[in-house]
Amino acid sequence: MQQGHKRPVVAVIGGGFSGAALAIHLQTYLPAGVAVRTLVFEPRETLGTGLAYSTSEPTSRINVPAGRMTVYPDQPEHFTDYLARTDALASDADAVLENGNAYPQRSVFGAYVTSEIAPLLSSGTVTHHRSPVVHVEHLPDGWLLQTADGEEHFADITVIATSHPPPDIPRSLSHLAGHAKLVADVNAPNAFKNISADDRVLIVGNGLTAADAFAALKQRGHKGNVLSVSRRGLRSRGHPSTPQEPFGDFVNPPPRSASQLLKRVRLAIREAETAGFSWHGVIDAVRIQGGGIWKALPLAERRRIARWVRPFWDVHRFRIAPQVERELDKAVASGNLHIETGALRSATTDASGKFQIGIRFRGDAEPSSIEVDAMVITTGPAHGGILSSQLFLQELAKAGHLTNCATGLGILCDEHSRAIDQNGKPVETLLIAGPLARGTFGELMGLPQVTEHAVFVAQEVAQLLSASAKTEPVTRSA
Repeated sequence: MQQGHKRPVVAVIGGGFSGAALAIHLQTYLPAGVAVRTLVFEPRETLGTGLAYSTSEPTSRINVPAGRMTVYPDQPEHFTDYLARTDALASDADAVLENGNAYPQRSVFGAYVTSEIAPLLSSGTVTHHRSPVVHVEHLPDGWLLQTADGEEHFADITVIATSHPPPDIPRSLSHLAGHAKLVADVNAPNAFKNISADDRVLIVGNGLTAADAFAALKQRGHKGNVLSVSRRGLRSRGHPSTPQEPFGDFVNPPPRSASQLLKRVRLAIREAETAGFSWHGVIDAVRIQGGGIWKALPLAERRRIARWVRPFWDVHRFRIAPQVERELDKAVASGNLHIETGALRSATTDASGKFQIGIRFRGDAEPSSIEVDAMVITTGPAHGGILSSQLFLQELAKAGHLTNCATGLGILCDEHSRAIDQNGKPVETLLIAGPLARGTFGELMGLPQVTEHAVFVAQEVAQLLSASAKTEPVTRSA
């Protein structure tokens, strides 16, 4: 630990849900007598919202019931208690379903997380720096962080808790980047402002983001026809009509290959259906046991799952809110929304600015040509561009401290969530929190698992601080 600190410093780069939850839980696990300064670097005005929960879209709702969302795994009713205490759903008539389950707007959950970290900010235990980190340098006894405003900060431990970069524009559309009616990032402010009510729209992708994009367009009064195309034509599934318990055991013993896992999942679904249940409980069991399943799989099998199985997993795992599902069902039934399987082959614009798109639909030998007024990209995070997505990540990779996970799902780290350097060794005081650790830990996209991982990383950081407190004097002022 660097000489001269009154107390150790933990830097958390990224103040979305993962970063905020880590900062909150760290206080719980600190050893007695160890006081820590936590610096959270997040450009957004508030901590805890991040990409997922900062949206102001009224149609963007959490996609699981509120009773399954919480900052505290041991307090499952904490968020629902917050909703009742603050009357947060009073102005949202569509939030609560007939069965009593609530699906609030995502911004409501973001406000909840922000309220939980607020006391730590007020006390000075946590400091929020809004200037983004542009440079991180490994010193002999810690880390030097530089922000865009020129400030420098020392940290004994650094945790990378940033999110995945936004989607890549498909190669066939890359030359159209910047076109006013090509929405490359649906989470950008005013992403749909240039799409008119009668525009014919092509949505590239069919998953959860595509569903949210369609709902957002409808909320703005869009009436034109929409074509949603993906390579597999898989649409995100909804929730069961009645709650189901997890069904199946996939870790005693765990499968050792992707094919074994698929066979066991299919068998469990058949058994569930025989017992009068649906596939939902089986997928929930796989999600809950995901860490153990993933840990037992060899790297080659993890890569097979990431490449071939993940699209099927995503549409069953990440279910759409019932309110959004109803909108999609109505649109499909009326012919306003068409969901197709196909691959983009070409794209041009004509003199009027309309898009001429070549798509080879499944079963066709040759591409078909369609004309649309606007396009929306919802193909998911650009996993392959993580280490080039931000300057400080580029520099850490160039210095040899970070490497891509071979699964293609994030940054390589060990089972303690420590970054693995280019020599294959753990970087003791550089940790990865949240979805970027997915390649090592498996299921790290849904909030329950992200919360549990934030607790885990908080425990790891606390252990590092405890070990340092026992072996190194803290003598220099901050």
